[in-house]
Amino acid sequence: MTAAPTSKHAITFVFITVLLDMVGFGLIIPVQPSLIQEVGHMDVAHASLIGGWLFAAFSVTQFLFGPTMGNLSDAYGRRPLLLLAVAGLLVDYMIMALAPNLPWLFAGRLLAGFCGASYVVANAFIADITAPEGRAKAFGMMGAAFGLGFVIGPAIGGLLGTFGTRVPFFVAAAVSLINLIFGYFILPETLPADKRRAFELSRANPIVTFRVFGTYKGVMPLCVVMVIYFFATAIYPAIWPFWGVAKFGWSAATIGITLAAFGLINAAFQGLLSDWTVKRWGEWNMALIGLVTAVVAMLGYGLVGNFTLVLILLVVHGPEGFVYPMLTAMMSKEVPADAQGEMQGGLASAQSLAMLVGTVVFSQMFGYFLLPGAPIVSPNIAFYVATAFLVLAFGLFLANTRYHSKESLP
Repeated sequence: MTAAPTSKHAITFVFITVLLDMVGFGLIIPVQPSLIQEVGHMDVAHASLIGGWLFAAFSVTQFLFGPTMGNLSDAYGRRPLLLLAVAGLLVDYMIMALAPNLPWLFAGRLLAGFCGASYVVANAFIADITAPEGRAKAFGMMGAAFGLGFVIGPAIGGLLGTFGTRVPFFVAAAVSLINLIFGYFILPETLPADKRRAFELSRANPIVTFRVFGTYKGVMPLCVVMVIYFFATAIYPAIWPFWGVAKFGWSAATIGITLAAFGLINAAFQGLLSDWTVKRWGEWNMALIGLVTAVVAMLGYGLVGNFTLVLILLVVHGPEGFVYPMLTAMMSKEVPADAQGEMQGGLASAQSLAMLVGTVVFSQMFGYFLLPGAPIVSPNIAFYVATAFLVLAFGLFLANTRYHSKESLP
């Protein structure tokens, strides 16, 4: 069996699938404070603690199933795994729309984490059809899908949320159904039978799968940088809506606007500028610029005192969008075709584990420093701690001179 020719429609489907993953991820954020308070009957400080655990449920599922999805796609092809993930998202949205209590919210987040692992297969799909020198651009487009998801998801959550906290999920379920039907008819298989390998349960172990980073030279140092980066930036999904409510008194619509603005700017940098900037300055330099921007933005959010400055920082924040696609492209060059799914699965597990720990740490830290008995009552402490970790990631990346060479420059 050979892979079917890859059409623009198939690439569109993969792009939309990743987009919908992030829509689902971003959808809940603007309505999360009011949804948790409504379902759990609690104030914003305690709701922020529950919100952290909800995201932890999402991340732990991605951590456990990311390697499985990647390895299954190496064994059975990309198509069936992508369709399964889209179908699962449809079910997840319906659960969230009808959830009567907190346990059902957790059930929805667990299923969303499993389906969200589809970006592992999507990245492997892209690696199948893209030459190594074009992968920075391709992964930039996938990063743009992430960014657009952060435009559409929060926008839907914030605007439709004014009609009720459940309305956005019904809309997202309908879109997922349309995408599932679309994908069923147009999505080809991109991994030929002669390039597949048998599924091995041991290679799908979320802990054992980390060995892929030590198997291929040059992958591990970049993975460490990525893990620290994702740990620090887990602060955004963990506390952003609660921070906005506690510090500025934002409504769900305002939260949605800020997240949509961030997603639009992020998508513009990743989708429109990745290819041009890589050709001009190289992957290493663009990742470095992204990490510097991440430090500046993180510290800035802790210091700002009004909504206007937040909007300015959202623009400054844009080049951070280069970090993920550049690091991913650099690592993918070190791995052969029959292990791309395994590496993407390993990256997904590392990313999910980092975000799992980061979400729990920063949400609990944020909630603690809002309580009256805290030594310092402030909504900003978590941002200062996250800044320190981003400085560490920047330092480690700067010390890794392997890629500051001709292989990652134009």
